[in-house]
Amino acid sequence: MSYGMSPYGGHMMAPNTEELQDFVAHAGEPLEPGIAVASQELIVEALKTVYDPEIPVNIYDLGLIYGIEIADNGAVKVEMTVTAPACPVAGELPQWVADAIERLEGTGQIEVHLVWDPPWDQSKMTEDAKMALGIF
Repeated sequence: MSYGMSPYGGHMMAPNTEELQDFVAHAGEPLEPGIAVASQELIVEALKTVYDPEIPVNIYDLGLIYGIEIADNGAVKVEMTVTAPACPVAGELPQWVADAIERLEGTGQIEVHLVWDPPWDQSKMTEDAKMALGIF
C-alpha cells in the first residue's frame, strides 16, 4: 500500500509553517512484552511505501527521513522533513509515515517529528531517486 493522495481531493493548500514548527505525529500502542521488535530494515521498507503526492519517488529515497530510532520496547521515533516549507502535505505526511510504521508487527508507540534543520536539498536523494527524476 502506498500513500500520497490528499484525502480531500482537489487542490492542496500550503500549510502555515509556524504551526508546523514542533509538529509531531503519533501512532501505535505500547508493544506487548515478549513480541519481537521490528528491525530497521522493516521500518525502512514501510517508509518506502509513502510518497509525496507531487513527486513519484518514495520519501525515504528522496532523503526526507533524517533519523530512525528503535527502542527495546518497540517504540519508534522518526525525524523527517519535507522538500520545501510550503509543501502542501507537510501537515499530513508525518502522520502517513506514522501510520505506515504502525502496520508493522513489532512496533509500539510511534512518534514522527517534522524538522526543518538541516533544510532538505537534492544531495540527500539516493542515486535511484535522482535517476527516476532525471537529475544527474
